[in-house]
Amino acid sequence: QVTLVESGGGVVQAGGSLRLSCAASGSIFSINTMGWYRQAPGKQREMVAHIISGGNTTNVDSLKGRFTISRDNAKNTVILEMNSLKPEDTAVYYCFYWDRINGDYWGQGTQVTVSS
Repeated sequence: QVTLVESGGGVVQAGGSLRLSCAASGSIFSINTMGWYRQAPGKQREMVAHIISGGNTTNVDSLKGRFTISRDNAKNTVILEMNSLKPEDTAVYYCFYWDRINGDYWGQGTQVTVSS
C-alpha cells in the first residue's frame, strides 16, 4: 500500500504562485511515476504533469511552461511549482502515484483557488 500526503494548496490572486508537495510512503517501489492531476467542477480530471523516478517529465502544453514538476527520490516527494496562476487554474489538485507492483494511488486532493 502507498499513502500520498499533499500540501501547499490555498487561495492566491491571479498572477501569483503556489508550490504543491506530495510525499509518498509505504511499500514504495523505487521505479515509479508520480504526478499531478486537477479537476474543476463540471470538468473531467485532467493531467497536469508526470515525472518518473529517473527524472523524465511529461507536461501539458496548454500550461505553457507556467507549471514545473520535480521530485526528490530520497524523500519520495513530488513538487509542482505553479507560477502566473490564472482563475482557470482553480481546481482540486490530486497527487498521483503508480508503479508496476502496487498499481496506482491518488491523494486526497488539495484545493487551489485563484481569484480574479
